[in-house]
Amino acid sequence: MRIKVSSLLQYLRSVIGPGVKEVYVTTLRGETYREEVKGYGYGEPLMLHVRMEDGTERRLVLNTVRPGEFGHEFVWDRAAMAIFSYMTYNRLPRHVRAVGLGYLTEDGEAVPVKGLGEFFYVTEYAEGTEYHNDLRRIAEEGRLREMDVRRARALAEYIADVHSVKRRDDKLYRRRIRELIGHGEALMGLVDSYRGDEDFLEKDELKRIEMKCVEWRWRLRDKGYRLCRVHGDFHPWNVKFTRDVEFVVLDRSRGEWGEAADDLTAMSINYMFFSLMHYGDYREPFRRLFEEFIGRYLDVTGDEEVLRVVQPFYAWRGLVIASPIWYPTLPRQVRRKIFNFIHNVLDSDVFDYRNLEQYLKG
Repeated sequence: MRIKVSSLLQYLRSVIGPGVKEVYVTTLRGETYREEVKGYGYGEPLMLHVRMEDGTERRLVLNTVRPGEFGHEFVWDRAAMAIFSYMTYNRLPRHVRAVGLGYLTEDGEAVPVKGLGEFFYVTEYAEGTEYHNDLRRIAEEGRLREMDVRRARALAEYIADVHSVKRRDDKLYRRRIRELIGHGEALMGLVDSYRGDEDFLEKDELKRIEMKCVEWRWRLRDKGYRLCRVHGDFHPWNVKFTRDVEFVVLDRSRGEWGEAADDLTAMSINYMFFSLMHYGDYREPFRRLFEEFIGRYLDVTGDEEVLRVVQPFYAWRGLVIASPIWYPTLPRQVRRKIFNFIHNVLDSDVFDYRNLEQYLKG
C-alpha cells in the first residue's frame, strides 16, 4: 500500500481546518516521507508532523488495523474497529483524543468521513415474487405443481454451485463455527431473545440446548477443509422467482465464507416449518419438497458429510422459527415440536433427512 502525503494534507485541512500549512510523515523505523509513503503495511502507525499557519506544530498518529485472525480478516471487520475508535475515544476521560475518521483508496488517497451517523448501502430493485409465497400457496392447495418440484431442485443446484468454490483457511472456518454459537445474530443471540419462562419451554431447556451446541462446536472446529463460499441467509424470504425456475437472491449475510450446512439448513427447515405451521405436523406435500431439495443437493455435491454437520445449524434455525418475536401466533404444540426437533437433531450423529418426522417426537 502507498499513501500520498499531499492527500494527507488535504485530509487534515478537512478534519482540522484550513490552517494546516504542511505535513510530513515518519514511521516507527525512523523513515521520513514528504511525498509518498511507500510499502505501507496496514496496522503500522504513522506519525504525522503537522505545521500550522500560525507557526505551531502538532503531532498526530494515523492508525489502521492489521489484517489477521481474531475477527480482523476482512475490510469490514477493520472498518468497524476504526469507526468504534473514532466514535468512543473522546467519550472516555483521559483517553487520547480522536481527531478524524477516513479511509484510504487503492490509489493512496486519504478520504475523510465526517459527521458520522448511520451507514447505508444502495442496491438494485429485484423484480419477482418471494419464494415464501409459493410455500403458502402449496399449503393452501395441499398439493404440488410440477413447477414447485423444479424450483426446489433449482434452488438446491444453485446453492450447490455456490458451495463449489472452496477456500482452505482453518482459522477462518473456526471463526465461522465460533460465530454460529456466540454471535448476537446466531445461536446465543437467539437464546437470549427468549425470556426463558415461556409456557412451551421446559425448565433450563435453553441452557441445555446452548450447552449441546458448544459440544458441537468442538466436533466441527477442525473441519477447515469444508470452508466454502456461502450466501449466509438462504431462506424463502431472500429468494425472488421471476419466471419458471429463474430467480434472484437477496441479503447475503454474515460473511462471504462459511460452512455449507448454514445455507442448506436455512432453506430446508422452512419446508418442515410451513408444514407444521399450516397442518400441525410434517407431511406431504412439504415432505417431498424437503427430500427433493436435500436429495438434489447431495446428488450434485456428493457431500454426505454435511449430514454430520447440520445439527447445530438446524438448532439455530429452529430457535428462529419457534420464536414468539417473529411468529407470535404460532400454536404452543407447534413450538413444542420445533424444540423436540432441536433436541433430537443435536442428539443425532447423522441427520436422516428421509425420516424427519422422528425428530419431532417428544
